[in-house]
Formats: sequence, C-alpha cells, structure tokens
Amino acid sequence: MTSIKDVARIAGVSVATVSRVLNDKGYVGQNTREKVEKAIKETSYKPNEVARSLFKKQSNTIGLIVPDIMNPFFTELARAVEDMATKLGYNVILCNSDGDKDKEQAYLDVLKQKYVNGIIVSSNTLTALQVEELNVPVVSIDREISKGLPTIVVENKKGAVMATRFLQNKGCRRIGHIRGSYGVANAEERYEGYKEVVSKEPWFRESFIVNGDFDMQFSIEATAELLSLHPEIDGIFAANDIMAIGAMKAAYRLGRKVPEELAVIGFDGIKLSEVMTPELTTIVQPIYQLGETSTTMLISLMEQQPIEQTYYTMAVELVERKST
Repeated sequence: MTSIKDVARIAGVSVATVSRVLNDKGYVGQNTREKVEKAIKETSYKPNEVARSLFKKQSNTIGLIVPDIMNPFFTELARAVEDMATKLGYNVILCNSDGDKDKEQAYLDVLKQKYVNGIIVSSNTLTALQVEELNVPVVSIDREISKGLPTIVVENKKGAVMATRFLQNKGCRRIGHIRGSYGVANAEERYEGYKEVVSKEPWFRESFIVNGDFDMQFSIEATAELLSLHPEIDGIFAANDIMAIGAMKAAYRLGRKVPEELAVIGFDGIKLSEVMTPELTTIVQPIYQLGETSTTMLISLMEQQPIEQTYYTMAVELVERKST
C-alpha cells in the first residue's frame, strides 16, 4: 500500500510538502504542487481519512441519530439522508438510540470524538443545552427539540384530523385510537387531532384510546385490549403505520374482518403499507423529501451557506387503500 512517504520520495519533496498539498494548507509553489499531484496520481495514493480528520479536527461525515431503526419510517428516512449526503460528498454514521437518553448521549459523545461536521437527530430527550454544547450544526427531524433550532416536521395534527374524519365519512360510528408514545411530540399532536374530531361525540370515552408505543407488538396487544373493552368499535386510527399493521393483526386473531367489520387507517406512508393484505389506508408523509431537505439544510449550515428557512412543516396527504 502506498504511503505519504512514497509520494514524497517520487515527487522529490518532503512529507510536509505533500501534506500541505493534500490539505490545501500553507504555501506550495505551482511547479512543486504539480510534481506532488503527478506522484499522487501515479501511485493512486489515498490519504488516511482518520488521520486527516484528527489533524483537521473535522471530517466529511455527518451523524444521524434515530430512535428506532426497526421502524421502516426511520429506515426509509436514513436511506434518503445517505443518498443526499453521498451526492454532496459526505458520509453518514447511523446511530440507533432506542429513544433512550443515556444511549443518545453516548452516541453524541462518540460523534464528537469522530469530529463529525454536523448531526441530524430525531429525539424526544435531547435538550437545547446539549445541542449548544455539541459545537456543530444540528438539524432536528420528525419532532421539535427547541425553538430556533433548524427543524423539519409534518402536519401531524392536521393529518390526524383528516384520518379520523375520513373514518367518519366511511360510516364508522365508534372510532378508537392507537396512540404513540407518551411525551413524544408527534404522538401528542396526532392524539390531539383525533380528540378534536371525536371529543364531543356522545359515545366518546378516554377508554377509546390505548397506547401502542409506536411499536407493532405493543399495538397488537393494545388493540386486543381495546376491542375487548369496546367491541362496538368499527374504526381505528393508529398513529403510525406499523401500529396500524399490528391493529389489523389483532383484528384477524379476533375474527374481525378488515375492512368489512373494522376499518383501519395509519400514518406515515411507509412502503410496507402498500404490500399488506389488505393494503393499508394511511396519511402519507413525504419521507424521502424529509431526509433530502434535512441533509441539504445541514450541509448548507456546515458550509456556512445561506439557507432559505430554518423551520419546515411539510404537508401530508391521505391515500385510500383496501383497509377502509
């Protein structure tokens, strides 16, 4: 393997001169620079990126912290971030925090040690102070961390209102809600949207709401509990697609036909929703656009380029399929 010493020997210069050319730092005469560049090309020398990042205290790398990589929403989001980062000349370090604040802090410490240039994070535990202490640009995605921090979210409450009213318009008379994790901003907003539509209905009770914790298995159990307590329910709005899929699984186990006896609608628009049987009606987020926009914004901040805006609320749309 070619080393920087080999390049220096072939070019007839010092290792320090080669380093100055590689890092574009310090004066090097044009004739000498051309000799070094020719030697690099002849030897196919590639610099040690770890050593360069230690020297420069930065790297062409961004961090991405998500709470649950098993959730296809975050898998699809990560793909979009990686695609755009690669296109713009950056690498991505993916971190799965499990929504645990200690694990999240441990990842932040590791990313700082790796001298990442910036971080995209979906977090419900990260504070404004922690962001400030990172000393690198940060973009929050999917949920807001603090005012003033560059953030990209979607119309969570509006989408929930659309979903619940859609079930009403399909003839559902008793609509239950599988909510997301308590304290998570988007879960609360979707819960509020559902409540806005049904709270004044004479049949409504808080017991029509169960916590699926944004998890498929929890949703199966929560739906079984909900339908046992309220067998009259004929429609369910789940706060994300994997919980909606869990709700359909529970309905199948209980012998409830979807959509004939129970209509189900989700939220996210993950690709898995299209291949279910029956296919899932859902509120679609622009997942790929979320990833592209957050990455473009972060890299603009890292490169100290002007950005049009620092807060995006992206539109959602309802896509009707066979589950309703």
